Amino acid sequence: MRTRLRRLVVTAVALLTVTATLPAAAAEQQGRQEHPSHGGLSAVIRYTEYGIPHIVAKDYANLGFGTGWAQAADQVCTLADGFVTLRGERSRFFGPDAAPDGSLSSAAKNLSSDLYFRGVRETGTVEKLLAEPAPLGSGREVKDLMRGWAAGYNAWLARNRITDPACQGAAWVRPVTPVDVAARNFALAVLGGQGRGVDGITAAQPPTTSTLTRTPDKQSTATPDAKSTAEAARELFDTADMGSNAVAFSGDRTANGRGLLLGNPHYPWQGGRRFWQMQQTIPGELNVAGGALLGSATISIGHTAHVAWSHTVATGVTLNLHQLTLDQADPTTYLVDGKPERMTKRTVTVDMKDGTPVTRTQWWTRYGPVVTSLGAQLPLPWTSTTAYALNDPNAANLRASDTALGFSKARSTADVLTALRRTQGLPWVNTIAADSGGHSLFTQSQVLPRITDELAQRCSTPLGKLTYPSAGVAILDGSRADCALGSDPDAVQPGIFGPAKMPVLKDAPYAENSNDSAWLANADRPLTGYERVFGTIGTQRSMRTRGAVEDVAAMATKGRLTVRDLQAQQFANRVPAGDLVADDAARACATLPGGAATGSDGKAVDVTEACGVLKAWDHSMNTDSRGALLFDRLWRKLTAAVPAAQLWKVPFSAADPVRTPNTLNTDAPGFTTALADTVTELRTAGIALDARLGANQFVVRGGQRIPVPGGTESLGVWNKVEPVWNPAAGGYSEVTTGSSYIQAVGWDGGRCPVARTLLTYSQSSNPNSPHYSDQTRLFSGERWVTSRFCEKDILSSPGLRVIRVSDHR
Repeated sequence: MRTRLRRLVVTAVALLTVTATLPAAAAEQQGRQEHPSHGGLSAVIRYTEYGIPHIVAKDYANLGFGTGWAQAADQVCTLADGFVTLRGERSRFFGPDAAPDGSLSSAAKNLSSDLYFRGVRETGTVEKLLAEPAPLGSGREVKDLMRGWAAGYNAWLARNRITDPACQGAAWVRPVTPVDVAARNFALAVLGGQGRGVDGITAAQPPTTSTLTRTPDKQSTATPDAKSTAEAARELFDTADMGSNAVAFSGDRTANGRGLLLGNPHYPWQGGRRFWQMQQTIPGELNVAGGALLGSATISIGHTAHVAWSHTVATGVTLNLHQLTLDQADPTTYLVDGKPERMTKRTVTVDMKDGTPVTRTQWWTRYGPVVTSLGAQLPLPWTSTTAYALNDPNAANLRASDTALGFSKARSTADVLTALRRTQGLPWVNTIAADSGGHSLFTQSQVLPRITDELAQRCSTPLGKLTYPSAGVAILDGSRADCALGSDPDAVQPGIFGPAKMPVLKDAPYAENSNDSAWLANADRPLTGYERVFGTIGTQRSMRTRGAVEDVAAMATKGRLTVRDLQAQQFANRVPAGDLVADDAARACATLPGGAATGSDGKAVDVTEACGVLKAWDHSMNTDSRGALLFDRLWRKLTAAVPAAQLWKVPFSAADPVRTPNTLNTDAPGFTTALADTVTELRTAGIALDARLGANQFVVRGGQRIPVPGGTESLGVWNKVEPVWNPAAGGYSEVTTGSSYIQAVGWDGGRCPVARTLLTYSQSSNPNSPHYSDQTRLFSGERWVTSRFCEKDILSSPGLRVIRVSDHR
């Protein structure tokens, strides 16, 4: 034992000083070592339980190297697929009509994805942003991290055999450059703007003479239907489906006067927008642990020794439209204050897997690209008189990694705010944080087009006068120079809001967000006074927000909170919709004549058993809950069939936003039909009405079913999962999005934070990896990983594995 401890101490010293070699005895004790030649990039990676790497390096370039290496080891196929996207080569390797995974844009097909990203590459968009000096552009440390990441990824490719069948032997797995890494950051930044409009940008073509001749009236006067466009915009920018929860408690509500943070981001379980867990250390400079988005060299959500933070998708609308008035003689020329300006023509060619290359033209203006749709539901036709240009301020923002690095160096919530104000890099998220000094923080600090309510009132087109109030989507008159967005004096970038305009809540007993606007971050201290583009005030909250506020307010009232209370909240799996609805539904069910209800097919269904199951259900989505699946399927059918205005007897009141609306209207047309259809559906699938949830909500990994707790968005469950309904496979047989990198963090006065973490879908997407589903099994059992942040904890990890990696053989 004494010998082993001595070896561990020697190993620790060698790692922290990043010496050229480790003692032979320590190398033998800790596993395979790789020793670099002098002069190249290198890092030490220490793996603890569940394949979590703790990366140590002497500077940022070397830290990026170790991060790129370790990410490639776990996620090479997913990463390589993303780089194919960023190079505009999906059609070449996978065919033009296949669909990307949606992680880097909303493109429906590979061809439109390629046309967009090829255009970004050929115009040098990312290189120009990299050339901008800080604070408008990225700082040197972030550039070094990206350079190192690319080198680490490439070194791993050169030194290892790929075992993941998803890309084993594939020609599209190739080395990358620092520009490729930055291009991934760019794609993530514009997800809510240009990325949302990829199909409309790449399909935009001016009306032709022949078209106008055939249908002159339609082409010259066609405009989007105002009402349907406003509704489509509202649905398009609803952030709830891709959401998250986070809550920070201040020290006056905790057991020891120090802050607490629970982060529960809801993110994809497959594809390129997964989180990946790590710790990054530069001795004396940086020490941070958490989850990074794949392809990123920085921690996205995490904690240092003194502060923890998480993000939730914000309600701020990250784009706006400018309605162009076109020159009557040329639909590719638009007028500004009566003066003509020609659009810029971008011709892009994309190689095909089979067949000749495809060439298309894109059209750009002073405001951004011309776009003919934002999703299939929101057409924006280009006519002989009118076109629409999309303004996305995040297309000039590569600063998100600088913000993340600022957080990674923070020691307090004040430092978090300072990093946000200095870098202004977050494109589409809120930030919730807590620190060891007992402070809590919520802020909606994001890069938004500078759309003030005054500007929208003065410059909105008739269509914009509907879309802005209803959805926060401004459509401004592009023919007027006085309708330009302007600048705030404290903004690092023209045309965006400065930090002084951002909603901020400091040191509230709790600060919580579940993807609604900033208004009810704390129900007792509502935030108001922000512009509509940030989100709504005084409007109905989602079921998840209502349940979350109820839960965290009750926790704050109880007080003396610890990390264990955060863990209990994560897996309480309470169903707010069930608390509001299930008992009323059971009573109404029990009063049906003869215990029968008529289904949508006109057939009578005996629902007597369902009445008892609903009554006995515990209103939770635990894997052993009986009746949870029945209620889930009933609630989905009921909310789909019954209009929201008819669903509740007590309507929403802004004076009581957490408890209203309430009281199910069981007399509404559709209630008994939904009940009958639900019973029929489950019986047809051979699923018992009182089956345990875990028997029919699961994922399959390694040929084995792993039960999954939690529930869908409309149920309001904190532990949100969005499962795929496949009754032929046994019910909900996969999860698309939901709880992902979860962390519960506090402090006890010692040198190490008290942190529990969980990466629900595990570290690796390689089915041959031992870390393909190990944390997924923990998630199923509602168990956690104890964070190993301090040296003594890392070095005492059972099975600690240490490797030293470099770019030299």
